[in-house]
Amino acid sequence: MQAVKTANAPAPIGPYSQGIKLENLIFCSGQTPLDPKTMQMCSLDIIEQTKQVMENIGAILKEAGSDFSGIVKTNIYLKNFADFERVNKVYESYLGEVKPARTTVEVSRLPKDALVEIECIAIAKPE
Repeated sequence: MQAVKTANAPAPIGPYSQGIKLENLIFCSGQTPLDPKTMQMCSLDIIEQTKQVMENIGAILKEAGSDFSGIVKTNIYLKNFADFERVNKVYESYLGEVKPARTTVEVSRLPKDALVEIECIAIAKPE
């Protein structure tokens, strides 16, 4: 088991790793819309927050030897399920032809009062 760490995604705000690589599997911790340079919320807009979350996930996947096409499962946590369609549109724009399995739920609160958080499991690309 190996911790995945990149400066291109937000540093953990608790006792966890950005990701864990176990053989060819990559487990990305839930990503919120923090700008990795400032560690501040990127925006109060759900579309911009979702883009930042996906960029953060992309940076972790890249560091671990994968990309969005390697994602097999995601969990999406929304502060307000009314944002579902807007989040879906941004989320889908990052994915390839084969979409991962997914769960989406509404939650009462997310870290730093984010509107969206996404975690994923991916497969590393063969070297």
